[in-house]
Amino acid sequence: MIGDMIGKIRKEKGMTKTELARLTGINIGHLTHIEKGERNPSHKALRNICQALNVPYQQLMYTYDKQLNEDQETYNYVSHIAYDRVLAVDNINSFISCPPSMPSASLAIRVNDSSLEPKFSEGDYVFVEFNSPLSNNDVAVVSLNDKVLIRKYSNKEGKIVLSALDKTIPKITVKSEDKFYIIGKVLGK
Repeated sequence: MIGDMIGKIRKEKGMTKTELARLTGINIGHLTHIEKGERNPSHKALRNICQALNVPYQQLMYTYDKQLNEDQETYNYVSHIAYDRVLAVDNINSFISCPPSMPSASLAIRVNDSSLEPKFSEGDYVFVEFNSPLSNNDVAVVSLNDKVLIRKYSNKEGKIVLSALDKTIPKITVKSEDKFYIIGKVLGK
């Protein structure tokens, strides 16, 4: 997944592999293997790549050991990863103990409504892994048109649908014109 992200960003920035190789000091053949997912860059190489592409290092680091399945590749999942954005937090309460069963958790977010009851109640903390690939029926933290939501994710026939467990709350079908970013996968509470 990290290779997909590097290739996507490089192309968005209008940069050739030759230019990226020159700016980073990484052999063009090695860059090709990285972008194809055949090799992972070292942490130092990733830092150099991020600096050359002018993007934050940590956001790409979250994708380092992740793999996309066929559905995620077909849907072009990497186009919904916010590699140049970070989650803005308005209120910090404190630290919370992270259970050993969730070693890849990036942070804990307090659920602010009852839309996912009985699985997650208002006031529960959910543990989130940033930039983790989502599969159908995963619960995710997403940004939709600048509003952060915690919803059940599904991708059906190329359409993303965000659902609450509370059936009185309507499903949301993400449209192509929507600003949609996947923040992370909810691992549990």
